[in-house]
Amino acid sequence: MNYAVLESGGKQYIASLGKVISIDKIDTPVGGKITFTNVLLIRTDDKVQVGTPFINGSKVTGKVIKQYKGDKIDVIKFKAKVRYRRKIGFRPMLTDVKIEKIFVDKKIPLKREKSA
Repeated sequence: MNYAVLESGGKQYIASLGKVISIDKIDTPVGGKITFTNVLLIRTDDKVQVGTPFINGSKVTGKVIKQYKGDKIDVIKFKAKVRYRRKIGFRPMLTDVKIEKIFVDKKIPLKREKSA
């Protein structure tokens, strides 16, 4: 299985060719292209390449599919014996990105593996 681990917004995501990942909102319009240069790890059929912290010359490109609000997240604060309770909720803004290419080197894209 070929995949890459990339960093966006302080979080790490596993990206493989054709996969759709949900990341924190980025300011790219729907249908626009995005390039992730912070690639932490690339796994091909025969080897694993780990960066320190990033792999030089590698990148992951994708296409923005949609921008939307995620599910509500509840944050609850509680202190025992002092009658202190607070409940706050928010809905994070998310972006769906379809991974199109993973470049091991600046000019060598990773190939999609054949389905069995």
